[in-house]
Amino acid sequence: MNTNMNLNDISARPRPDELVPSRYALKIGKIDVLVVSDGILPIPAPTIAYNIDPAVRTAWLEDEFLSPETLEWPLNVAVVRSGEQTILVDAGLGADPALHLPRAGQLIHRLEAAGIDLASVTDVVLTHMHMDHIGGLLIDGVKDRLNPDLRIHVAAAEIKFWESPDFSRVSMPQGFPDALRRAAKRFVNEYRSQLRPFEDEHEVAPGVVVRRTGGHTPGHSVVRLASGGDRLTFAGDLVFQVGFDHPDWHNGFEHDPEEAARVRVRLMRELAANREPLVATHLPFPSVCHVAVDGDAFRCVPAVWDY
Repeated sequence: MNTNMNLNDISARPRPDELVPSRYALKIGKIDVLVVSDGILPIPAPTIAYNIDPAVRTAWLEDEFLSPETLEWPLNVAVVRSGEQTILVDAGLGADPALHLPRAGQLIHRLEAAGIDLASVTDVVLTHMHMDHIGGLLIDGVKDRLNPDLRIHVAAAEIKFWESPDFSRVSMPQGFPDALRRAAKRFVNEYRSQLRPFEDEHEVAPGVVVRRTGGHTPGHSVVRLASGGDRLTFAGDLVFQVGFDHPDWHNGFEHDPEEAARVRVRLMRELAANREPLVATHLPFPSVCHVAVDGDAFRCVPAVWDY
């Protein structure tokens, strides 16, 4: 993977008021990729695995130097430039005042700090329509700044699901189901004319393909990048930090947890076999890593940062 990049296109300098980097640039062949942090989403730690003994979950969290009470969930978004197209992969959390999440929803000002004009975005790809993937486009004033010809690519099954969403098998923190329903309904109402549904697979731009996987939600999708022999997968919510050690643990936000586990294992085995790098929404920023098989589970092998 070639991580050199023309920084005249996308600046790597952090905002003056930020002490740590919030974006990371890399190149996949001729495709430019910028991983952008949307901030941190604190959730109750039990949400990461509700189908196991709480003592086992607590032991894993402590082994990882994580709090057994509250997990600080990273939120990662990607900006992809291929040919003449600038593609936003997911849109971050935005701001739902009912949930009081001030450390999240940072995407818009971080895009601005990176020199990315919202009007230059030609396409948006949604891995799914949970609030933390669409909310950035629901912030007041954002729609007016977007290209009026913007295309929003999302699986048809995802749009159908949110017409009457089933929350019977999730284990989300209080308030989240209602917030997710509100966000999805508002998103479809506001952006209906710009939605470009696909069935199973769609090429968004040269070397940029979105593929429906299902599992996490019925229309959950991943984005596969390929150019000049390089590869990268943006896995959305198929892979969580705990999913390497325990891919069969059920995350509370999964609408079909058994299918999500099957899809997770299948994808990670593929990435381990072809040595393809991975980026995922809730892995520690910038989340660029490789997957290694470790018996019946996996290991996360972080990529070396290119300064």
